[in-house]
Amino acid sequence: MIRKLADNDIDKVMDIWLDINIKAHDFIPASYWFRNYDSVKKMLPDAAIFVYEESNQIQGFIGLTGNYIAGIFIHSNSQSKGIGKELLNYVKKDNPKLLLRVYRKNVRAVNFYLREDFVVIKEQMDENTDEIELVMSWAK
Repeated sequence: MIRKLADNDIDKVMDIWLDINIKAHDFIPASYWFRNYDSVKKMLPDAAIFVYEESNQIQGFIGLTGNYIAGIFIHSNSQSKGIGKELLNYVKKDNPKLLLRVYRKNVRAVNFYLREDFVVIKEQMDENTDEIELVMSWAK
C-alpha cells in the first residue's frame, strides 16, 4: 500500500534514508550523511513524501518537491522487489514531467531510472560532495 507520510513515520523513514545513502553511496564518506541527517529530517514536512507499507512496516518511500524527485529509498531487505517502480509509477500518475539528480557512480540507480524512461539531460558537479551527478528527466 502506498500512502502519504504520517508524523509518526518520520523516524523510520529517516532510518531508511541514512542506511541506504551510506550503502548506495560508498564513494561518499558516511560522515557526510550523518552531518546532513538533521537538516533532511527538518525538510521532510515541506516535501510530498509517499511511503510503501506492507504488513504495517514501511519498506520504502519517495520524496517530491514539486516535480523534483528528491529521492527514492527502499529498505535494503526489500530492494529488487518492484517497490521503487511502484512508488515511481504512483507519482508519475499526477506529474506529467519529473526531474531528479543521481550520482553517476550510483550505477544501480542510474540504470533503474533509465529503465523507467528517464533521460540524462546534463551532467554537473555536486559541490557538496565533489561527485558528478546526472540530471535526469521524464515526461509523459
